[in-house]
Amino acid sequence: MNFPDDLKYTSEHEWIRVEGNIGIVGITDFAQNELGDIVYVDIPVMGKTIAQNEIFGSIETVKVVSDLFSPVSGKVIEVNNTINDAPEKINKSPYHEGWLIKIEISNPDELNHLLTSEEYQKLLH
Repeated sequence: MNFPDDLKYTSEHEWIRVEGNIGIVGITDFAQNELGDIVYVDIPVMGKTIAQNEIFGSIETVKVVSDLFSPVSGKVIEVNNTINDAPEKINKSPYHEGWLIKIEISNPDELNHLLTSEEYQKLLH
């Protein structure tokens, strides 16, 4: 499994890539593998403000619906609409084409409470 070192992780299996004050959010390779074939994603509309650890949407497989938790607080400034028509992108490319939302980060200090790649991998074992 792939756990890029340039990302931060939540214990709920989301990742965030920080670019300036913008956070790109998705689910980890481990999460997509555990979930199986993703058939539907329900994510917020642009402009919604969400808090760290708040549920911001859900992801659905043939077997289960799982909540998505925000790694940081901020405003949703972009939604990956391509996954509406092709949710399998999350399974095929969880860290690139399968990203979910972009957040304008309102409290950068929250990033210090997230897991490194190494810490996340230890959590899984």
